[in-house]
Amino acid sequence: MKDFLAAVGAAVTLVAQPTPRVVDPGGPNKAPSDAVVLFDGKDVSAWTKKDGSPAGCIARDGEMHCTTGAGDIMSKMQFKDVQLHLEFFPPLMADQKGQLRGNSGVYLHGKYEIQILDSFNNPTYATGIAGALYGQAPPLVNAARPPEQWQSYDIVFHGPQCMADGKLAAQGTVTVLWNGVLVQDHTPILDSAKACADNKGKDTGPLLLQDHSGFKGAPNTTMRFRNIWIRELK
Repeated sequence: MKDFLAAVGAAVTLVAQPTPRVVDPGGPNKAPSDAVVLFDGKDVSAWTKKDGSPAGCIARDGEMHCTTGAGDIMSKMQFKDVQLHLEFFPPLMADQKGQLRGNSGVYLHGKYEIQILDSFNNPTYATGIAGALYGQAPPLVNAARPPEQWQSYDIVFHGPQCMADGKLAAQGTVTVLWNGVLVQDHTPILDSAKACADNKGKDTGPLLLQDHSGFKGAPNTTMRFRNIWIRELK
């Protein structure tokens, strides 16, 4: 009798589950139907500089071109937890090596950097390679394509959960697929507590794309981006 009641209870639980909503998954050059498109190839109106002035990157031929000196750009939209898709095109800079090759970064909440770098046959320190949670966790593997080829990041980001008094309730995590290969697997964000304290409990932020020009002798670089969208995770 006990087994029968357990089976009935399980069946009732299954029936009671809500039906998932329908989402068109999209495809190449098409975002899912519930995504917020941050760059569709037409303009950079969803972006701004840190000081609120217009973004220095430009839209050209369906791509976003960000050249050294254009400045960091950040999304006008603030978010908490997201699925992010982004495609990037590192330039060929054969006369450079290490961090001086095509270099940028995707900053989640404007703070936590997933490194962008031409990491094809280009040794550098482990937490500075493409796919790294910069300064914290190297990628599981180097999945780089050669420069002057499109590459992709698919990122699932859960930001730190902050209490109203600025204390940490739960550590943030990030999962990254680079060119379809898993390179960060639910990696903890080590400075989550500091972020909560600095933000006084605020747990949202923008997406930031880095201009790698903030040092003397920075080589001229044009990083290209396309198909940038996010899905907010409720």
